[in-house]
Amino acid sequence: MNGANTNAAADLRSGKGHRDENFPVASWLIAPRHRGPILAFYNFVRTADDIADHASLPAERKLELLDRLDVGLTGRNDDDAVAVRLRQQLAERNLSPKHAQDLLAAFKLDVTKLRYRDWDDLIGYCSLSAMPVGRFVCDVHGESRTVWPANDALCAALQIINHLQDCREDYLNLARVYIPLDALAAAGVTVEALGAERSSPELLGCLHKLAARTESLLGESDVFAALIDDWRLSLEVSVINTLAHRLTRILAARDPLCDQVHLKMPAVAGLTVAAVCGGVSRRLGRRSSADAQKPRGA
Repeated sequence: MNGANTNAAADLRSGKGHRDENFPVASWLIAPRHRGPILAFYNFVRTADDIADHASLPAERKLELLDRLDVGLTGRNDDDAVAVRLRQQLAERNLSPKHAQDLLAAFKLDVTKLRYRDWDDLIGYCSLSAMPVGRFVCDVHGESRTVWPANDALCAALQIINHLQDCREDYLNLARVYIPLDALAAAGVTVEALGAERSSPELLGCLHKLAARTESLLGESDVFAALIDDWRLSLEVSVINTLAHRLTRILAARDPLCDQVHLKMPAVAGLTVAAVCGGVSRRLGRRSSADAQKPRGA
């Protein structure tokens, strides 16, 4: 196999890295021993995402490359370094490739499915495109699967926040619309309204309602950090949850077609410090409560 084929997936990377994401990925809060598999997972997923989002690559070639990543992940070729690296990390931890394969299925949908019927249809997409990310991180940390419902709510909310933030760019650049069609229809607008320089009152009302619904979904994840045994992961989840709540409130008040709906670094830093302090306080309180309930002499 020639070098061009071997390097094709890596050559299509956008240049975006884990420090460029909306939310922390394997930050300093995560124990060093867990960062390797998480970053290997991220690099694999980022490569696949960049393939699916490539502006000029034909759909057939995108699907071919995504299939090739899957083949490399399961050990049937060594063509793509990101697949080999993740496969090695999974083997070292005795972890399944299923979460990564679910992400590949989502990226294939990005290539082939450009519209979503309703909220449930969108959540179905999030079950492949977002929920497996958090599930993988929990598996790396050895967390119980009882945390998955709270994880799934958080990850789906994060995905929908991204969809709302980028709804204009997704439509104009990739012809994708993640805003549910029934929500647009109820507001009396069509997908073409997403290409305008600013939202009409009807579209803005639709987007604000979706932001409020996302905030409600996010509320289902508020218990997530408290359910996690690993205290460092718990703090990272607290930070992510805090950032997500701030973003949904911004999206419920602003127009993503023309306003600033991403957090700037000073705001991220301030919210991170507040979330870490709050998370530490809750963990200490939880420990003190548990100690107080122990029988004397235990």
